[in-house]
Amino acid sequence: MHNLEKLSSFKEYIPLTRKSNDRNIGLLVDGPNMLRAEFNLDLEMIKEIITESGDIKVAKVLLNQYASDKLIEAVVNQGFTPIIVAGDVDVQLAVEAFELIHNPNIDVIALMTRNADFLPLINIAKEKGKETIVIGAEPGFSIALKNSADSAIVLNTDASPGTA
Repeated sequence: MHNLEKLSSFKEYIPLTRKSNDRNIGLLVDGPNMLRAEFNLDLEMIKEIITESGDIKVAKVLLNQYASDKLIEAVVNQGFTPIIVAGDVDVQLAVEAFELIHNPNIDVIALMTRNADFLPLINIAKEKGKETIVIGAEPGFSIALKNSADSAIVLNTDASPGTA
């Protein structure tokens, strides 16, 4: 009986609903486009930057079939789920993003890419009431992509973050 009393009093301290400022983030990384030696990007740093906007609930790095075992291991060690794609990574990234857009538990769609091909995904996400963040690096970060997302994070090639 005593344990039951403790349990029922404990319920008072359990929040039953999410706070309105808590946001769940789905983060997708375009591996072949962003995880390049010349960019020298650290996925842990990316997670730190993104968590300023909410809690990361989904963190996936899409890689092509040529990704090295060392890269795959590094992705896993950083807390990301690697998705190895035999065909076009862009198509799989679009499918993953579309699933996140329609996931009611995800509030923010974060895409790490420089590719303007994902502009329609950003627009669909916004139409569905999702906040959008794009993370990219110069050179080659699509101006249209930066301007259509709610937030754009431009990473310098020396791995120093900046916002645009």
